[in-house]
Amino acid sequence: MAKINPGKGSPYARIMGVGGYRPTRVVPNEVILETIDSSDEWIRSRSGIASRHWAGPDETVSAMSVEAGGKAIADAGISPQQVDAVIVATVSHFKQTPAVATEIADKIGANKPAAFDVSAGCAGFGYALTLAKGMVVDGSAGYVLVIGVERLSDLTDLSDRATAFLFGDGAGAVVVGPAKEPMIGPTVWGSEGDKSDTIMQTVPWTDYREGTVERFPAITQEGQAVFRWAVFEMAKVAQQALDAAGITADDLDVFIPHQANMRIIDSMVKTLKLPEHVTVARDVETTGNTSAASIPLAMERLLATGQAKSGDTALVIGFGAGLVYAATVVTLP
Repeated sequence: MAKINPGKGSPYARIMGVGGYRPTRVVPNEVILETIDSSDEWIRSRSGIASRHWAGPDETVSAMSVEAGGKAIADAGISPQQVDAVIVATVSHFKQTPAVATEIADKIGANKPAAFDVSAGCAGFGYALTLAKGMVVDGSAGYVLVIGVERLSDLTDLSDRATAFLFGDGAGAVVVGPAKEPMIGPTVWGSEGDKSDTIMQTVPWTDYREGTVERFPAITQEGQAVFRWAVFEMAKVAQQALDAAGITADDLDVFIPHQANMRIIDSMVKTLKLPEHVTVARDVETTGNTSAASIPLAMERLLATGQAKSGDTALVIGFGAGLVYAATVVTLP
């Protein structure tokens, strides 16, 4: 049953805890080179990726989410029974229905919470975080578990030289709860559907089912078009998020962009003119592109390693297939 009354929300919301899960198997570039004509030097120079994690048979979308979600709940200092809603951002849960969020909610021990999935590609975590903030503020939930999770190894074409080395698996989670002051800023989000074919699934599931194609669907992208869009347009969105929060780049402690590509990250840092004191997440080097999971995983690692600390002001921005994007300024838990 609901644990609070609608309309009795908090004036503000905050991230209270964070958790992450990376599959046990580490996959270096050498493994990728078994199926594509390339080199470790080329992969590193183009993407900054040295290795990634790939999930085993038991490391399902649900299982990884339960691990990450449990850590976030513990870090937030609440019990699973206090979770009023579970939002899961993913594009790699292969059951159209029911939402994997319902299974995760049950496995973490929550008491009949609202539970649903969000499909917004690499911006999925930002979308889910925004929804969670709104739920806490309007009183429809007291505590919301937000999870970004992917098994992109299932959607990787290992013969595609342009994408075979990009994707990894994992889950990141945060708990969003009430706050007495603004700790999750306004979200700048949107979509550019006229560019939706720059990152997409190769064919619909129905083509594979009907036998019109023999190869299982995979993610493909137009690398140069995506790079230009991310560097030039997303830097503008990031600046808009800073403006909406009423701060400047000098006020930032941490920058956590979607972990798509090291060159994109470095270019955004330069375009935004971030001061040297700002810690920049570069988790992509050893985690790869984990889509909806990349921001919470990078956040968890920065806090766990001491590169960022509780109370730091962080700019987060996700962008990807759709093309969709979401950026906001948050206070780290």
